Amino acid sequence: MIDYKTAPYAALALRLALGTMFLAHGLTKVLVFTLAGTAEFFASLGIPGWVAYPVVFAEIGGGVLLILGVYSRWVAVSLMPVLLGASLAHFHNGWSFSNPNGGWEYPVFLFVIALVITLLGDGALALRPSQPQRQI
Repeated sequence: MIDYKTAPYAALALRLALGTMFLAHGLTKVLVFTLAGTAEFFASLGIPGWVAYPVVFAEIGGGVLLILGVYSRWVAVSLMPVLLGASLAHFHNGWSFSNPNGGWEYPVFLFVIALVITLLGDGALALRPSQPQRQI
């Protein structure tokens, strides 16, 4: 059974957590590793270096949109390829993200959170709901 009184706040908590994670990872790529360093890392994985730029833009922009609650379903769906790419980049390191160079369980878990946001919707305190909220 779904508690319709608290479900919007559960969606809000997931939306804020995923948005914060994306914003933090995107800003880390800009402020710590630099865009050029991130592009170089992507190239070392066999991914064209230029792909780093739209990925960083998606992480920062998507994170902000999720935190604000602007078309959260669409944002979550559009960020799923980034999470799949991160999962594949870490796949050869094994399951645990505590393994050297990180494993793939963390990005897969975040993918599942994005899927849940896609299914639930914006939740409470969204600036621009992606659909009318059900009133019970």
